Amino acid sequence: MAQLLATDLAQFAPDHALILYTNQPHYFAAQANVHVVNHARRGVLPYHERRFAIAAALKLVPTVMYLDADVRICAPIPADLEFLPGLTARSCGNLHHHLQAQREKHPQSTELRHKMNVIEKMAHRIGVDPAHPDLKFINEFLFVLHQDQGREQEFLKLWGDLALYADTLGLHKHPTYAMALAAIKSNFPIHHHEMPGLDFFDDQIETVRIRQGQSSPTAKAIYFEQQRRIEEAPQGFLQRGWQRVTKKLLFIYHRLRVQGLAFVARDLLVRGDRSPEIRIFEGCRGEPVSFWD
Repeated sequence: MAQLLATDLAQFAPDHALILYTNQPHYFAAQANVHVVNHARRGVLPYHERRFAIAAALKLVPTVMYLDADVRICAPIPADLEFLPGLTARSCGNLHHHLQAQREKHPQSTELRHKMNVIEKMAHRIGVDPAHPDLKFINEFLFVLHQDQGREQEFLKLWGDLALYADTLGLHKHPTYAMALAAIKSNFPIHHHEMPGLDFFDDQIETVRIRQGQSSPTAKAIYFEQQRRIEEAPQGFLQRGWQRVTKKLLFIYHRLRVQGLAFVARDLLVRGDRSPEIRIFEGCRGEPVSFWD
């Protein structure tokens, strides 16, 4: 999926580059629009790792767009898109309304109660009222960061601290909560912007569009098919079983690793590499688009 995204950007945004943090950099050696960083996972699961790619990109340019691995760009990126200082999300809303909707949908969920408890602890950790009316829920698949007098650095630092804290408390996904709290604490504004003219594909969003009559089932059928081929590649019984076993073992290993390093090398997990080596391929020019793999 990341290779397809890089190909999209080479076609539709040739003056922009893709900054990609991955533990498989050799897969992208032939793609000249990719700035690749060989990155080893810091957290238990990789959901918060995107902040490292974003931080690296912000050292090069003032405005960075983050895209999920399975997002596709379907047409030229509009040249007239402008963004205010802070974080601009294509999809966001009030955090409390979002959580209330989850409570109403799953009133007996122990997982949800645990998540709510961790969010409160995260808020208290940095001195933020968990009921703050300006806390935002950010759909993290596509957003933009624009430098704001250094507040973006404080935002990223707090995000990293909260990511590690959430990991030690057993909340390994949903970076939106750490991002929302870090933004309030650092006075890093969050804006909502539909980004008109940005033609993209995300399978979940496109499915909702089709269901609501906003898109035709055939409009982006090719993207559904390409993603299906990757995600549902044929596997034998033994291969599927081995993958499930290794996935579980890796989760246990990373959780034990984070729990231990949180006490003896916290800064390494929060900040990552001090000065990552970004390999710039010949012919790669323009402003980076940040991406986490």
